Amino acid sequence: MPGTVLLLAASPVGKARLVDAASVLPVLAAVEPSVLAGTGSASVVELADPLDPQAVLTRLRAAAASPGPLTVYVTGQLTLDRRQHQLHLCLARTTPATVRYTALPWHWLRDEMRLRPDGTTTVVADLYADQESWQELGRRPLDAGRTVAVYGRIAPPPTRRTVAAPGYMKAVATILRSGHRPPLDQLHEQALARLAAEHRADGAWQGPGIVLASSRPPADDPHAAIASWVAAGRHGDADAFAARWEQAAVREHGAASEEALHWSEVRADLAMMAGDAARSCRAWLSVAATRLAMGQSADSAQVEAAVDRAHHQWGRVTDPGEAQELGTILAELRARVPGRRQGALDHVRRQLRQLQTQT
Repeated sequence: MPGTVLLLAASPVGKARLVDAASVLPVLAAVEPSVLAGTGSASVVELADPLDPQAVLTRLRAAAASPGPLTVYVTGQLTLDRRQHQLHLCLARTTPATVRYTALPWHWLRDEMRLRPDGTTTVVADLYADQESWQELGRRPLDAGRTVAVYGRIAPPPTRRTVAAPGYMKAVATILRSGHRPPLDQLHEQALARLAAEHRADGAWQGPGIVLASSRPPADDPHAAIASWVAAGRHGDADAFAARWEQAAVREHGAASEEALHWSEVRADLAMMAGDAARSCRAWLSVAATRLAMGQSADSAQVEAAVDRAHHQWGRVTDPGEAQELGTILAELRARVPGRRQGALDHVRRQLRQLQTQT
């Protein structure tokens, strides 16, 4: 089956830049797409210093929806949202004061990969962390999701006032330009060895930083079973199985528990994959309302994500009556949870006025 490759290289313009992320793209672009993907053929999407996190999310979502193997090569720098302590990937316009609106939340990447079939998704990462995100990584490792294999490194902030080069990713690209992609664990080890060899003469180099080398989880993970049913088009079976896990979580932990809400979110994603936008929208609205009722703040990452996804699915509801009903609920939530995209509430209200003329 053809593969998909997403090349994402991003770092801020100006003094906040720690790494010249985009400099690696010409080297990666010189590699045959099939070698980048590890498949017979592949399509490649390249994002060089993108400006808008929503635009990146759209490309990421499209890549995650591809049926074949997906490999994401991501180069850049991490920063921390100081209000919520969420890790973000800096984009071109990111500054310390605008992280929430100009950077890509790392959990967006993780969430989009959540229901991909086990064994089909790989992230190869060469990242630099600023001081605050480096400290956060010491407390909480970078998480790309249960079914995603991750290889790479996260380097600490450069000690000198210089812009670093993405040495690990350049080493990966150089190895792949031979026309052969070794098994990923071997590719990772070869890249680290090449990186170390290049820096032996540099007495200031203190190693690659945090090494990322995770393998896939076992085949008994319920998420893997669900993903395999989705891949086979058995959406009803996948939802029924997830519903049983949701009910078990409710019995054991309560309807407002994180365990139960996780499975509610999985079922909302399953409805989206089955093409049932109304059911997906309704589920995300319910998740958002529950989180708010639990006392979570309107600008928390989980609440914002639920409302954003409800909004996205609402835009795909075709029945005017159903769209009006859900839109009314969404407008009430948007008044409390405006999200990061300016004008989201106004958009809902405009669409509702149009719907009222149709019914």
